[in-house]
Amino acid sequence: MNVAKERQTARKKRQVRVRRKVQGAQDRPRLCVFRSSKHIYAQIIEDTTGSTLVSVSTVSKELGGDLKVSGNVEAAKLIGKKIAERALAKNITQVVFDRNGFLYHGRIKALADAAREAGLSF
Repeated sequence: MNVAKERQTARKKRQVRVRRKVQGAQDRPRLCVFRSSKHIYAQIIEDTTGSTLVSVSTVSKELGGDLKVSGNVEAAKLIGKKIAERALAKNITQVVFDRNGFLYHGRIKALADAAREAGLSF
């Protein structure tokens, strides 16, 4: 098995382990983060209905002018700030953070810290 496949399998195991503990409720939805090598995505999901309440990513056209590189820590900070602004506009103040199997450092940590600074609590 090659290294990339092993890494992906390990992430999937972590994702299942984290998802057992993390459930988004109506009063406290789940902030789910996904990162690829080029982009980062964040969405707030209400798990009882399975609906996405708020989403933002580096792919969206409105952020195109703000970013030079969309796969770095600065982009993650911007996404964290934007997701918090949109959540607060919809009266969502508390969320459960779902790191989606990714290790909590680098871009994932930067996004979480920026969201906390912008007013979300988790």
